[in-house]
Amino acid sequence: MKAKLYFLETRPQFLILSVVLGLTGTCIAWYDGFFNIGDALLATFGLILAHTSVNTLNDYFDYRSGIDKVTDRTPFSGGSGMLKDGLLSPREVLWIGIITLLLTIPIGIYFILTKGWLLLPLIIVAAACIVLYSPLIQKFYWPEWSPFLGLGVLPVLGMYFSQTGMYTMHAVIASIPSGFLVHNLLLLNEFPDIEADKVANRKTLPITMGGRGAAIFYTVFTAMVYIWIILAVIFKVMPVFTLLALLTLPLAVKAIRGSFHYKERDRLIPALACNVMVVLLTQVLIGAGYILSVLFKV
Repeated sequence: MKAKLYFLETRPQFLILSVVLGLTGTCIAWYDGFFNIGDALLATFGLILAHTSVNTLNDYFDYRSGIDKVTDRTPFSGGSGMLKDGLLSPREVLWIGIITLLLTIPIGIYFILTKGWLLLPLIIVAAACIVLYSPLIQKFYWPEWSPFLGLGVLPVLGMYFSQTGMYTMHAVIASIPSGFLVHNLLLLNEFPDIEADKVANRKTLPITMGGRGAAIFYTVFTAMVYIWIILAVIFKVMPVFTLLALLTLPLAVKAIRGSFHYKERDRLIPALACNVMVVLLTQVLIGAGYILSVLFKV
């Protein structure tokens, strides 16, 4: 019974993001002529462990701050509910977060030894984003930069490095859309938590900019995903098949419209669902674009 509760505490439905990030980074590396299935699987497993640590540590700090007592949970935000419902103790959840983070260390050491020391700064920054996000980063203005970097750009670059042993300008540019997408995943999920986040003195964009201002910010960053890809293709940095990512535009428009109705739960929840689909499918289509480019040698 406890094992099932521990598993549910990790919020496994959200760990799909780590798999998608792993796929995206691996496909970019494959396009550049590097692919090792063993390293790809191991690095993706490391991402899943790191993401699990993020989820559980956030739950722990949200509970300790008192946010859980006033959070309006949705299928996409508000944590697992395990602590609020008394199904697990804070100590248990904290240890899940610590253990999963520690398990990433030997994986990181393996890739540092086999691929190069340039991976170490990336790991350090990513770890800082994981550990400091809830207790510290969210207390400063625009905390959404942290998931942009730590759960968007850096995982893709880390996956790329795990295959190639280097960073390239192509990889950096190709990783930026993932940053925009994950930034917006967190941003839109913060709308239902506006009042709850105020309890912990958090400075999320919906609080500091107001709901409408944050919705405009969300719209701009959503547009930047597609503009970035189009420009990268025009300047021949990303292959033309990555334009497949534009197929998610209709879903993005629905999410944008819903963001401006953040006070209406029946309109915001569908927007949150569309946002999740945009985040996942856009990156899958980018990866598919790279695979097609390899297959058709474009």
